[in-house]
Amino acid sequence: MNNTTDVGAVIARRMRAEHRALAGRWFERLLGLLPVDARSIFPTDSLLDHIPELISQIADYLQEPVADSIAANTAILEKARQLGTLRHRQRASLHQILREYQILGRVLVTFVGEEIERMDSAPPASETVVLVSRLHQAVDVLSQATVETFVELYTSTISEQTARLEEFTRMATHEWRQPLGALQFGVNLLKQPGLEPDRARRAWDNIERNVAHLVELTHKLEAVARVRGGDSAVMQEVSVATVAAEAARQLREVADAKEVQIRVSDQLPVLVVDVGRLELAFVNLLSNGIKYSDPAKDARFVEVSGDSPSDGHVSISVRDNGLGIPEAALATIFRRFTRAHVHHDAVLHVGGVGLGLSIVEDCVRAMDGRIEVQSVEGVGTTFVLTLPLLSGRSDPS
Repeated sequence: MNNTTDVGAVIARRMRAEHRALAGRWFERLLGLLPVDARSIFPTDSLLDHIPELISQIADYLQEPVADSIAANTAILEKARQLGTLRHRQRASLHQILREYQILGRVLVTFVGEEIERMDSAPPASETVVLVSRLHQAVDVLSQATVETFVELYTSTISEQTARLEEFTRMATHEWRQPLGALQFGVNLLKQPGLEPDRARRAWDNIERNVAHLVELTHKLEAVARVRGGDSAVMQEVSVATVAAEAARQLREVADAKEVQIRVSDQLPVLVVDVGRLELAFVNLLSNGIKYSDPAKDARFVEVSGDSPSDGHVSISVRDNGLGIPEAALATIFRRFTRAHVHHDAVLHVGGVGLGLSIVEDCVRAMDGRIEVQSVEGVGTTFVLTLPLLSGRSDPS
């Protein structure tokens, strides 16, 4: 071998042939430094799919470093940027990403040394130095592309969280103001000497209603803050039927009081999903179905069922035979503080703050899914949740 290109071509061929084995070495070294379960680091397989591709691209660069500079290779840079997006979605740290690339560089340099030792005639030391230098250059360029994307997304997330916090503060202040004002008025009224018993009773009733309203509002706002605040998802493999049954158990007394039967199909799929968000979505949907059941119907129900998985997704339906939603309200029911049945409150003896369906939509979006609604007044309502079998698995490529 008379030049670096020849050495690079031999090493490149071997690297392409062993790209998956090299990715395995990288993963083992990484786990050796981080004494935790593999799924705690990489909750999906997407990252492991990216690394072999990057190794193959590095091999191409080693073979033809002049004709196709890695810094100008849009395909490999895009793959590195996708890796940054993926690691941001998986809530990695910048330190983790830098360490991952550092280990990748070491694994590849070791591989180059092993392959050179196997050669019948070792190349000059100067050629080996140039080859290793190019290898480091390739890893550095890819690392920079991944880090830049990760930092950009992280900065954007911080800005979004700040905006959400400001929005939440305004929202909470606005919604708390009215019941707190009513409480203050009632307390001042009760302090008046010689207050008539009937007026005092009405004041106490008003205070009780507003305290209950504040408690419900606080619980709802807490849920909004938890869902929208970017809390780390706890991904688990779980049966949807188990989660729905737990939500139904929490609402059993309320359902019994309104004579509403909750049905959960045992033919629901198993998902890898954020169980907390899925349960919160079910609680709010089932609660809505119970709250707005039709008192004119002899049999009242809310049921959870599902279709067979298709294209990596599953559709889960929450159906009731309640009052139904007016057609004019369907376009706005997922907005915060929007209620479609305010005119029924006195008859049904219910109330609300209009946050339940907004929370459901936030939960579903956070699980990489979507939600749709179908409703006919007097017949009932069906909410359809479409969720991936593995939340967060979608490859950004």
